[in-house]
Parts: sequence; structure tokens; C-alpha cells
Amino acid sequence: MVDTVSVTTNDGRNIIGVLKGYDQCINVILDNSFERVYSMSDDVQIENLGLFIVRGDNIAIIGEVPDNIKEQSQDDTSRAPPMKPVTH
Repeated sequence: MVDTVSVTTNDGRNIIGVLKGYDQCINVILDNSFERVYSMSDDVQIENLGLFIVRGDNIAIIGEVPDNIKEQSQDDTSRAPPMKPVTH
């Protein structure tokens, strides 16, 4: 399993990393992970997280992304408001 995935959490965070494992509760283990932080006043910020575990009950969306997404993100000058939390 060497797929690069993007995880959007219920609190609006966007975490990207290499999927190393998951379980029946959709808890996921991401390696070489980073978070893309959006704001209206600055370009997209990259926060390196390394090995990271996301609880399945906190995942809103998960999907595969290109392997070179980190290089694309570093050159990203787009600005956007931060995502709002999921409401039930």
C-alpha cells in the first residue's frame, strides 16, 4: 500500500500523506504527512506532520491524490477561507 491520500477531517483540516494502514473503524495511518492550511491573507501554508494517525470518526472525506502533491502545494499561491467544520 503506497497510495498518497488526502483526508478532510470533520473540523475542516486537510491532511495529506502516504496511506500506511487502516482498520475496520477507518482509523488511518499516514506517513510523510503534511497539512495544508488555507487563509485569505496568506498563500497556502504547509505544516509537516510526519507519521500521523487520524481517527475514523473524525474523517469526513478521504481520497487518492497524485504522488507529487507536496511539490504542487509548495508552489500554490491560492488563497481561500479555511474550511468550516462539518455540522450534523
